[in-house]
Amino acid sequence: MIKTIENLIASNEVSVWLTAIGVAVGLYLLLSLAKRYVVRMAAAAAAPNSTEIKALIIAVLGKTGKLFFFLVSLFTGANFLSLGTQATRLLDAILVLGFLFQLGLWGNAAIAFWMSAFRLKRHGDAGGAASLGILGLALRLALWSVVLLIGLDNLGVNVTGLVAGLGISGIAIALAVQNILGDLFSSISIMLDKPFAIGDFVVVDQYQGTVEYIGWKTTRVRSLSGEQIIFSNSDLLKSRIRNYKRMEERRILFTVGTTYGTPPDKVEAVPGMLREAVEDRTGVRFDRAHFKEFGESGLIFECVYFVLSPDYNRYMDLQHEINVAILRRLQKERIELALPTRTILVNSDPKPSKPDLRPKAKRQK
Repeated sequence: MIKTIENLIASNEVSVWLTAIGVAVGLYLLLSLAKRYVVRMAAAAAAPNSTEIKALIIAVLGKTGKLFFFLVSLFTGANFLSLGTQATRLLDAILVLGFLFQLGLWGNAAIAFWMSAFRLKRHGDAGGAASLGILGLALRLALWSVVLLIGLDNLGVNVTGLVAGLGISGIAIALAVQNILGDLFSSISIMLDKPFAIGDFVVVDQYQGTVEYIGWKTTRVRSLSGEQIIFSNSDLLKSRIRNYKRMEERRILFTVGTTYGTPPDKVEAVPGMLREAVEDRTGVRFDRAHFKEFGESGLIFECVYFVLSPDYNRYMDLQHEINVAILRRLQKERIELALPTRTILVNSDPKPSKPDLRPKAKRQK
């Protein structure tokens, strides 16, 4: 090794050495200054309208290490020297490893930026933060595993057997914990797709309540009766979920029945009465009112309107007012509401009983 260094020094003149060192030092200083300038310019450009892409560029460029600048400068300066085969290969290997390490730092900065931005969007979501931490750990582990394998491959290490062993081990582990992994990936799907969030009122099959917690394995819902319902994340995504928190307006359909003795002119007037009862309220939008059908117990009228608020209590208050207004109007017009009735026909003239045609026994004297 010492002999190789002596040969290297002897094979290059002093002026060449000075040139190589000057180029290396100058390039290192230039790259350092360029990094500072680019980061400042990017920060200034992102200040008025801070977009995620500009902020991401700043975060990634800020993680460019001085070691990377040193290796690039060293490699550039070494091109002015007459190097042997061994020295050239060693320098190339060091530069590749440095570049791979810098790629890992850039990737790690991008992952950290994405996690931070996502955590700000879901502020206060403890379950989402736990799932996000697990996802970030998995991404970093995958990133540095790839960097390590590529680095070993560039050093001449046969990584085929190592990759095959890791693949078999990964399959075995995945089969052993497939249920846990299923819930974990479901949690990540919930976190990314956002079908619901903490505080949303949801209905899942026959269960309903307010979402309290979204974890990496389970989601917990507080029902209307007070108990906590715990769903597995994988089972939850397989179900049909109704998210009432995202309802913008509520469509209401109700029916009113009058007796069959209602005169036709008053039957024609009933839809207008229903419309008037709805439109007299604020915060609603009338849709339609019709004489729908001849029912079993009376004439059926159907009315549809929209409540311009998702609040259930507001809907019930409006429906109460509408029902009272309809009742008063029908009583004023002397229109009777239909009651569930059933008519039973009874035959008052029953059929005569059949004569007894059996022979009578003779009396014995």
